[in-house]
Amino acid sequence: MKTYYDDGKIKVRSMVPEDAKILYDTYLSYGWHPEIETYESYYREQEESVRLVFIAEYDGDVKGQCTLVLHPSEGPWGGKDIPEIVDLTVFFDIHGKGIGTKLLDVAESEASKISDTVFLAVGVHSGYGPAQRIYVKRGYIPDGSGVWYQGKVLDQYAPCVNDDDLLLFMSKSLKN
Repeated sequence: MKTYYDDGKIKVRSMVPEDAKILYDTYLSYGWHPEIETYESYYREQEESVRLVFIAEYDGDVKGQCTLVLHPSEGPWGGKDIPEIVDLTVFFDIHGKGIGTKLLDVAESEASKISDTVFLAVGVHSGYGPAQRIYVKRGYIPDGSGVWYQGKVLDQYAPCVNDDDLLLFMSKSLKN
């Protein structure tokens, strides 16, 4: 297990196999529709050096997670060796403690080791409002390709559903 950050209160570390069940159970308790295979896959991809997985602990308890896909093949920067931040989540009971900020700090720091740019996708419905705001405040800007739906650019006037598959891609320069 690798520790990326630890101030005695918030710790950001790599994933261990037991984290998959904690993430799954927590998201299920929110009424979401998680799949345990997603989090088990995150661990496998971490071990294969395809994805970095950052687990946030607060006072020793798992309270969030974020991943960094090192060489994504999809999205507007797919195949260009620009890393993608994926699946940043902080548990509802702990919002406002700076955990999301620390997860992003770590993800951006690790991304800067392989690229001058990092990108992410954020949902456009109101449930993603806090994420949209934090990304803009941190310097992320839309890529200009418009919204994406179910993995591809949504054509003008095309029908869609305002669900978790309706996304806006944003990037940030990591140059100092």
